[in-house]
Amino acid sequence: MDRETLEVDVLIVGGGPAGMSAALRLAQLQKAQGGEPLAIAVLEKAREAGAHMLSGAMLDPSALRELIPDFKEKGAPVASEVHHEHVYFLTKNSKVPFPITPPPLQNHGNYVISLNRFVKWMSGLVEAEGIDLFAGFPASEVLYDGDRVVGVRTRDQGIDKHGAKKSTFEAGVEIRAKVTILCDGVRGNLTKAVVRRLALDEGRQPQLYAIGLKELWEVPKDRIKAGTVVHTLGYPLKREEFGGGFLYAMPDGVVSVGFVTGLDYRDPMFDPHLTFQHFKQHPAIAAILQGGQMVRYGAKALPEGGWHTIPRVYADGLLIAGDAGGFVNSMRLKGIHLAMRTGMLAAETAYEAIRARDTSAARLWKYEERIDASEVRRELYPVRNVHQSFGYGLVPGLMYSGLSLVTGGWWLKDPMPAHAGFDRMAEIAEYYGEHKLDVDAPVRPVKVDRQLTFDKLTNVHHSGTRHTEDQPSHLIVYDTNICSTRCRVEYGNPCTRFCPANVYEMVDAGDGTKRLQINASNCVHCKTCDIMDPYQVIDWVPPEGGGGPQYDGM
Repeated sequence: MDRETLEVDVLIVGGGPAGMSAALRLAQLQKAQGGEPLAIAVLEKAREAGAHMLSGAMLDPSALRELIPDFKEKGAPVASEVHHEHVYFLTKNSKVPFPITPPPLQNHGNYVISLNRFVKWMSGLVEAEGIDLFAGFPASEVLYDGDRVVGVRTRDQGIDKHGAKKSTFEAGVEIRAKVTILCDGVRGNLTKAVVRRLALDEGRQPQLYAIGLKELWEVPKDRIKAGTVVHTLGYPLKREEFGGGFLYAMPDGVVSVGFVTGLDYRDPMFDPHLTFQHFKQHPAIAAILQGGQMVRYGAKALPEGGWHTIPRVYADGLLIAGDAGGFVNSMRLKGIHLAMRTGMLAAETAYEAIRARDTSAARLWKYEERIDASEVRRELYPVRNVHQSFGYGLVPGLMYSGLSLVTGGWWLKDPMPAHAGFDRMAEIAEYYGEHKLDVDAPVRPVKVDRQLTFDKLTNVHHSGTRHTEDQPSHLIVYDTNICSTRCRVEYGNPCTRFCPANVYEMVDAGDGTKRLQINASNCVHCKTCDIMDPYQVIDWVPPEGGGGPQYDGM
């Protein structure tokens, strides 16, 4: 197939905080040092910059101040500086305030933001520097010359669900680069493929993930003061489950409410979306939301394994930054500033390597050296075992987390042993014993009133998700026979529960059995299925250009 080819010096895949920061830092270096201008391109799968961006979102402005010192003068949408913060342990009907806010959750001086608006603002600065930003072009494949990464290929457009070319068919473009910076987010399809091919995770622990579900609400303006931050532990989670809730107040009565839970739970019947609905019904949360209106919904996986799970982030012609590399501080519940900082460090390394005409791994290793000497390591290394400690339960996890503030993260076994989340899920017979379960019914149902609580399809509607219907499914299940046989018996089809968008359904096959139905058009691109499937037979790949959620204001 004849394909158009574009040659650039630096290709940045992913237009989130890491990718935009890398692009801006490259522009700054070019201005400061002069010389032959570099050709820089940013590739973004969403239909517009920021459309797929989702976070709590709490911004530590340290990296922003370094990258754009006059960010306020340039109109950065930092909605509310944090002035009031509370941490509660929830029981079913009450709340117990922490006597002091734990240092990792102290947020004075940070900002509650919309990551969607923040990234959209950054994209304007990037384009003002003359950098090419290609939105609506998902990268589907890494290009190699031997084991050297030489760029990416974008997805072919205009293919129907049977794999045939439509009249609108356009072949994907090959974008070749001296250095490719992968910023394709948590469980990014390209990063996953290149880590596997080049064994970049050799000697590392398996990455541990969580899923965050979030709704944006409009409530009466005088109900909660802008800049108020609430974090919770406890209900509705069991002691063996990791996670908690949050509520962040912005101006004009806009409230972000969400729930994060570890994707390393044991209960095969656990449903993160139902857990989120139970959380909103708690009196402390319901009192703020009741009478308001939910205006937007989204879900996103988070890489929370910490320092020992970060893969080698360089190879010949390649650097990895942001969530793609696992740069999240799960103890502080923050990753935006780390994404920005690693994007900046990747840009500095790529710039020097291209000017030196040496983009080999031996030269790009300086990126790892920069990370080790930066605030990234100083922040992540002391909390390197925190998420792992919660694998032993809530109380041991809290005890170790508190101890790590004194010991710098030391433990008898370092790294603390850990297993991938899908490995931890128990089979139904093991977890529930002889108790007979209807695997098509929730263990802890929620009454949906569409005022405070919502079903998955209603929430998907509020995510703004849109996909072209007539295209191959971007959710590839390599063996669907497992779904109606082994998985149904052993785990009760957990994909129907851990997916927060009703993508996976077990429907009547017409012969008294069930078959898997994939509603790919519902997908909000959270990647949970790719992460949590117990048989690891689900592969998430990007859909046709521009498809996915529209997270306005999130």
